[in-house]
Amino acid sequence: MGHLRVARSYFWPMSGSDDTRREQLRRQLNETHEWPCVFKFKFIVPTKPENEAALRAIFGREANFVIRNSSKGNYRAVTVDEVVKGPDDIFARYEAASTIPGIVSL
Repeated sequence: MGHLRVARSYFWPMSGSDDTRREQLRRQLNETHEWPCVFKFKFIVPTKPENEAALRAIFGREANFVIRNSSKGNYRAVTVDEVVKGPDDIFARYEAASTIPGIVSL
């Protein structure tokens, strides 16, 4: 597999029907990354056990999670590092995460 770099996250305000934006992002990802690589996903979710469980179910067993509580404990910042094969893996993870109520994808 060779040397893996940690790729930076991209803001994810994309709907399933935004084909132009998706293709632009695909080109940008392909120009700036060598596949496979470790990609950093970032989310903010309301503090509920089911939200963390849902995120863990989306990512593979090899994914590394870092979770931080907000100062008042109402939200959690979740960073996930996972090896991805290309842009389609990234799109799939963000699309799956978008079904979690109250999630903000960064």
